Amino acid sequence: MAESRPMPLFVADHLALDFLNSRAAPSGTPIEWLANGKDLLAWLQLAGLLDRETARRLAVEHPPEALDTVAGEARALREWLRGFVAGQAGGELGKQVLGELEPLNRLLAGEEAYRQIAWGEAGKPVCRIHRRWIHPQQLLQPVAEVMADLVCRVDFALVRHCEGTNCTLWFVDTTKSHSRRWCSMALCGNRAKAAAHRSRAKHPPGRTAGP
Repeated sequence: MAESRPMPLFVADHLALDFLNSRAAPSGTPIEWLANGKDLLAWLQLAGLLDRETARRLAVEHPPEALDTVAGEARALREWLRGFVAGQAGGELGKQVLGELEPLNRLLAGEEAYRQIAWGEAGKPVCRIHRRWIHPQQLLQPVAEVMADLVCRVDFALVRHCEGTNCTLWFVDTTKSHSRRWCSMALCGNRAKAAAHRSRAKHPPGRTAGP
């Protein structure tokens, strides 16, 4: 990823929304974290959806142009997700959304995954999912899986858009009181509190603004 950019943000409490936030304007200026194939490989590693060895192998086995094409497909998938989330956030998903989910189901149908039993760190057998990495388009598969998890396991009534001025970030409100308003305190919460403090100092209670 370009050094001039900050690191990608993982503040959504769900990887599908972190993927959605891979293009965002946390400070008002849009930032693209999936500009090319190299970016996509880096983001997937940071998200824990691709291990370093596999990323290196794919970068060697496939030309940059092929990976750039997949990055373009990832951006298109992300913008589809943006429209879906914006249309459904704050409410309960109904059966009518199945038609909208057809692009996601097509991706899921191309999965090349299999399960293997291995010995886990806890000293017990565990069943782990592995992938046969055949073509670069498979890089969209782990993203499709976390998107499916968002649809099937997350209460969309708790999916929120940050209230920060000009902020474009989304998140799942997992707080006990369901009162989360900001993508993070560092990015938007503290800024909003500081602005409110300045406003109160400028216009204290009982004082009316003069000419």
